[in-house]
Amino acid sequence: MKPRLSRRDALRSLAGAAGLSALRTRAATPAPTPGRIRHSACKWCYKDISLDAFCTAAREIGLESVELLNPADFPTLARHGLHCAMVSNPTGKTAAGVTVGGITKAFNRPEHHDTLVGLYERRIPEVAAAGFENLICFSGNRDGLDDQQGLEHCAAGLRRLVATAEKHRVTLVMELLNSRVNHPDYMCDRTAWGVELCRRVGSERFKLLYDIYHMQIMEGDVIRTIQTNAAWIAHYHTAGNPGRHEFEPQDAQELNYPAIMRAIQATGYRGFVGQEFLPTRDPLASLRAAVRLCTV
Repeated sequence: MKPRLSRRDALRSLAGAAGLSALRTRAATPAPTPGRIRHSACKWCYKDISLDAFCTAAREIGLESVELLNPADFPTLARHGLHCAMVSNPTGKTAAGVTVGGITKAFNRPEHHDTLVGLYERRIPEVAAAGFENLICFSGNRDGLDDQQGLEHCAAGLRRLVATAEKHRVTLVMELLNSRVNHPDYMCDRTAWGVELCRRVGSERFKLLYDIYHMQIMEGDVIRTIQTNAAWIAHYHTAGNPGRHEFEPQDAQELNYPAIMRAIQATGYRGFVGQEFLPTRDPLASLRAAVRLCTV
C-alpha cells in the first residue's frame, strides 16, 4: 500500500514539476540576447510623424536615440529618456547675406568661417549641456574649388573650433556624402579625403560620419574601409542601395547589413548606428525590421 502524501508534499511535488517544465521551456526557446549595436534613427525620414509620437515608437522598437535634432527638440527627448546621437548643424547668414552651415556652403570657404565659428561656438555648449556628444558639420560643395584647397580651408576653419569642442567634450563630425546621386559637387565625398582632414585638424574632437549608403555609391569596399579607418569614424548611417530605401528583405539591395554590423563591432566601436533610409512601406514597420536586421 502506497503511503498517502500530505498536502504539503503534494504541493511541493507539483511545484517541482512546474519548475522543471518551465526550465525545459526556457531551454527550448532561449531568450534573445540583445546586440551590442546601439540603435538610433534620423527623424527627418519620418516627417509625417510628430516627434513625440516618434519617440514613443522608438522606445518600443528598441532605439536609444533619435538624431539630427536641434536644441529646441531636446526637452521632448528628455521626457522619453532618449539620447541624440548626432545633433543637427546650426545655420546662419554671413555679412554678405549667404546662408551657411548646410551641406552646400560650409567650411571649405574661408569667407564662411567667421559666421560658422560663431554658430558652432554657440551650439557646442548647448549640445554638452544636454549630455550629448556629437555635432554634425559639412564641407560644402566644390563650386570650382580644388580639393586640396578645400582641404586646407576646412582644416583652418575647424581648427578654430577645436579648443571649444575639447573644453565641452563635444565631437564635431563631418559627414561623408555621395556626389554622384544625391549631393552633386559635394567635396567631402571620399573616405581618404575625410581622413586626411582629420589628420590636419589634429584633435580627437573632430571625426567622420561614415554613411554606408553614400560611400557604397562612391567607393564600395565598405567593410575593408571601415576596418582600415575605424579610428577616424565617430558615427554610422544606413540605407539600402540602390534607392536609399529600407534594406529588408536583404535580397532587394546590394549591402549586406548584418555583415557590416559585425565588422563595425569588431573594430571595438561602441557608439550608435543611425537608420537613415526613406521608407516605402509602413514607416515604423520598416524601421523595426531594420533594427532587427542590424542587431547582431
